[in-house]
Amino acid sequence: MSGRAAAGTYAPEPGAAPLPRMVRAQAWLETRTQLRNGEQLLLTVIIPTLLLVLFSAVDIVDTGEGSRVDFLAPGILGLAVLSTALTGQAISTGFERRYGVLKRLGASPLPRWGLMAAKTCSVLVIEALQVLLLSVVALALGWSPHGNPATVLLLLLLGTAAFSGLGLLMAGTLKAEATLAGANLVFILLLVGGGVIVPLDTFPDAAQSALRLLPISALSDGLRDVLRQGAGMPWGDLAVLVVWAVVGLGAAARFFKWE
Repeated sequence: MSGRAAAGTYAPEPGAAPLPRMVRAQAWLETRTQLRNGEQLLLTVIIPTLLLVLFSAVDIVDTGEGSRVDFLAPGILGLAVLSTALTGQAISTGFERRYGVLKRLGASPLPRWGLMAAKTCSVLVIEALQVLLLSVVALALGWSPHGNPATVLLLLLLGTAAFSGLGLLMAGTLKAEATLAGANLVFILLLVGGGVIVPLDTFPDAAQSALRLLPISALSDGLRDVLRQGAGMPWGDLAVLVVWAVVGLGAAARFFKWE
């Protein structure tokens, strides 16, 4: 038998896998890594759920007329998007950049835009799990949602785009430690001043106009108008989210450093 290998006998055939398969595999890896991270689970699942249960059960904050959970549930859904798309993604990507993971992945057959697409898919999967869990908890607490599910989905997707841009901008321009501190600080500030739990009407008139331009305020208010009031398309809130998404993703694409 000849020592020379016959042509076409290699199995599997050498070469990169199809791009969709590579993106899917990387997205699945990103999702498993996030779900196995105890700190990320605390931030993305446990804290929003505890806030929903606590503030729905105890009259700590005046949420106005109607059920407290009807006011809180939309805001907590917005907080879940914030925690995953901005805080969680910024921290994980920042440390991947620090330890050279992004640089190595950037040299793999998976193109850099494919890596970002995989990260986006992972964020969407985790958000879907968050929304499902929080909705079940809210319904158990007496939540009565209204409105068009398609409008809710559009708000959540635009909120994800807005927060992802900001998270990737932080991760790609700051040191990992600064990203960790900054992302957590932004999370706390937006939780307190973004209309998630405390109604914006309780703030001074001069501050309300500025606070309503924040992406978390637009997302929370838009979800609340639809799910609590049964309103139609909240064009003003959608416009705010679109601006944040365009600016954030554009800046991230322009200034992101892979090393």
